Amino acid sequence: MRNIPHPYLLSLLFGCALAAPAGAQTTAGDVPLRLSFAPSLNGYSSPAPAEAPERPAAPAAWAVAVPTGAPQAAAPSGGEAGNANENGLQVREVAAPTVLPRTIDLTESPNDLWERIRNGYAMPTLSNDQVEQNQTWYMNRPDYLRRMVERSRRYLHYIVEEIERRGLPTELAFLPMVESAYNPMAYSRSHAVGLWQFIPSTGKSYKLEQNWWVDKRRDIVASTGAALDYLQNLYEMQGDWHLALASYNWGEGAVQRAMAKNRAKGLPTDYENLTMPAETRNYVPKLQALKNIFSSPRLLAQLDIPPLPNTPYFATVPKPADIDVKVAAKLAEMPVQEFVALNPAHNRPVIKGEAHLVIPSDKVETFLSNLESHDKPLSSWGTHVLQRSEKLEKVAMQYGLSVVEIKTINGYAPKAKVPNGAVLLVPVRTGATLAALPEMTAPVPAVPAPASASATTSASTPAAVAAAPRSHKVGKGETLFSIAKRYDVPLAELKKLNGLKGDKVALGTTLTLSSKAAPERAQEKPGKGAATVVVKAEGKGGKTAQAKASAPKITRYTIRRGDTLASIAKHFKVDQSDLQRWNKVSAQSIKPGQTLTIQLARND
Repeated sequence: MRNIPHPYLLSLLFGCALAAPAGAQTTAGDVPLRLSFAPSLNGYSSPAPAEAPERPAAPAAWAVAVPTGAPQAAAPSGGEAGNANENGLQVREVAAPTVLPRTIDLTESPNDLWERIRNGYAMPTLSNDQVEQNQTWYMNRPDYLRRMVERSRRYLHYIVEEIERRGLPTELAFLPMVESAYNPMAYSRSHAVGLWQFIPSTGKSYKLEQNWWVDKRRDIVASTGAALDYLQNLYEMQGDWHLALASYNWGEGAVQRAMAKNRAKGLPTDYENLTMPAETRNYVPKLQALKNIFSSPRLLAQLDIPPLPNTPYFATVPKPADIDVKVAAKLAEMPVQEFVALNPAHNRPVIKGEAHLVIPSDKVETFLSNLESHDKPLSSWGTHVLQRSEKLEKVAMQYGLSVVEIKTINGYAPKAKVPNGAVLLVPVRTGATLAALPEMTAPVPAVPAPASASATTSASTPAAVAAAPRSHKVGKGETLFSIAKRYDVPLAELKKLNGLKGDKVALGTTLTLSSKAAPERAQEKPGKGAATVVVKAEGKGGKTAQAKASAPKITRYTIRRGDTLASIAKHFKVDQSDLQRWNKVSAQSIKPGQTLTIQLARND
């Protein structure tokens, strides 16, 4: 093959005829080449030389005129031979230049945290009917998504930082949305706790301490580190992220056994081909559905999902000494509830032992400055060891508490026996308060959403944000038993509420999930009559005063999922201690379906 002269190459690149340079050797076969566009461009003609030529949009192909004397290359496989044009030149199509995808500059961090997460996607895309059903479920509940995003605001940046530091796919930042709706106090029927929903045994395996004082499964920093360690180990074991996620939900042993069964039958062993429980089958599609939604800025705007700043929300500081939750919040000049949301691992109103404090980034300097100038004790709480011959009544009186109060503080039911040698938390200084205790010790049930595409409810709400649904439309394949289990309602009660005698229920039937006894009863007119009742009025010295009030109206309330004694007491405007005394319950012993008696007094 003869060498192609430089003018020939340049004519291919620039689409114009070039004169041979002075002194260049030419032959009769060297004809200036002409590059013309393919016929599909409908006779495109070059603009006048005076005008700046416009570059056409990337065409499907280019047509190149080749001299008849030039050697002919073989036609591409499956293509057609070129045709001679009117000048006798052979015309052959050349593939258009490849349009490269948008480049991502990973050296510059974006301002929006969602964009940063999108830049780190690394899992294979899952596309099936379950993904579409879950995506529709989430998109039909923008309020749920917004509440979940608002809770994630505190924790998401730290989690993304840890994921990137380990070189893991950033889609994992959406996993707490599937597990707990980003609620660190979430609690499941299988006793899984925290953002990442660790069960007790797995938590212990990953050194998440669980004792009377603390449950590190709720610790934002410790649980995130443990969860990412666990996920990394599962991926190294399975070699596939979908299988690793299935193992996180179902257990690595269960997934390995399912894979072995398929392998023995000569079947594929990937996620979509394994036989697994419905919850695990729906687990990765939930994550993929969230990934699809947060991948689209346009869709986020339509759903009114706000951008999140790509800046740290909190920092950790060493705990100076045993410190009350309320004192720490006061030193940081922040609400107690916000402090608890960042430090949810502590079970008591005092933070003891080795621990770090999680403080908003913009409050760290304030906290340290106030701590340095604080000249009072940091804690008003101490411990008391119950001796063999010591009566609990005497201990309670010694510290100015009732027996029920001292049991509640220490996690015992009102009728429970406190064993000898028990270490009791007691107030040791004036100013110790129980106000923070319910916030610290009342875990919220985890309500993963959605459970199945066929199930529809009258109200779909995240954990600890709103009340549980009161009705359910029976979907395909559902039974009374599965519905009762899903909503944590006793099967006998579900039958009674709906007037059912047998265990069968027709498809499409709308079932009532709870009685109509609800807070709205508080609006009923009070009964007639009057009586003198004793109400607690804390004056100087803590003395109890008597006051006349109208007769209390008795109402009953059925506890629903997500309720706590604190939230119920707040709604009915009664003291939580009264609520416990009337019903002889503790904050830890209540459960959905249980009925509470409430006295609603009306002052004259």
